[in-house]
Amino acid sequence: MSSGPKGAQRRPARPRSPTLNGQPQIRGVWNFATITPLERPAKLQGQEFLTPQQEADAVAERKVQDTEYNRPRGGNDTATYDQFWIDRGTAVVSTKRTSLIIDPPDGKFPPLTDEARKRQASREALRRGRGSADSWEDRNVGERCLVAFDTGYPMIPRLYNNYVQIIQAPGYVVVHPEQIHEARIIPLDGSPHLPSTIRQWRGDSRGHWEGETLVVDTTNFRDNLTVGFDVSPSIRGFNAEPSEAFHLIERFRRIDANTLLYRFTVDDPRIWTKPFTVELPMTKASQIYEYACHEGNESLVGILSGARAEEAATAAKGSK
Repeated sequence: MSSGPKGAQRRPARPRSPTLNGQPQIRGVWNFATITPLERPAKLQGQEFLTPQQEADAVAERKVQDTEYNRPRGGNDTATYDQFWIDRGTAVVSTKRTSLIIDPPDGKFPPLTDEARKRQASREALRRGRGSADSWEDRNVGERCLVAFDTGYPMIPRLYNNYVQIIQAPGYVVVHPEQIHEARIIPLDGSPHLPSTIRQWRGDSRGHWEGETLVVDTTNFRDNLTVGFDVSPSIRGFNAEPSEAFHLIERFRRIDANTLLYRFTVDDPRIWTKPFTVELPMTKASQIYEYACHEGNESLVGILSGARAEEAATAAKGSK
């Protein structure tokens, strides 16, 4: 694996991170928006880092994509949810990598298992079938307001609100995303995970320090196949949905005054044939804002009402 972009200068020795309560200080508000894709594009196959020209081309291409995003696309699409609402970032990551996935070295997700492919087929059958809205239990947890969409962890850049606030206190670290603002309170006291029989929407997190790196180990997730047929709210952007065997290890390390290096490894032997690792540098920001979303309070009623109306129309047509 190469050490960095060609011609890059070696960084001077990094001063030790400031401490808080005797621990490295990673608290603050961090922005993780970027135009760097999760997977390496085919046109950059075999290339780990961008050249300066490729970086400029990527920025220009995103501007064109944003312009196209604003245009109505025909039918009932008026493009009212246009670029005004979107904040996907305007730059590639500071490391100039061609993908956020750094392992496997090809920058791609590992192959899916046979079980994962079957799960995907089951989801697709539900998506196409009339039974997908028989009751509220058929819908995903975001629509049911059980767990918010596009939030949680691991953290991956999305359309907007790519900010997180980290709070440190004696014995704990709190990770508080801007979108939907579901705070995760992580104990650092060395206590064991919950029993495997206790499953939670966001899993069970335990943290410890390895030098200047905060390591967070999360297990005990619920099997998301049982919560509807949409993409998992906490893993949106992945090429498959996790199982209850999902194991997440996150690493947070302050590499300079304005950069927090976030790296996570996913291991789910039921879904992917081997683990994979993502690296995402975050930049210091000033504050986060309230993310208020009212859509979830109305969507489920509309979805189920629409399904009943379709059924009634089909029945009436059949009787004639």
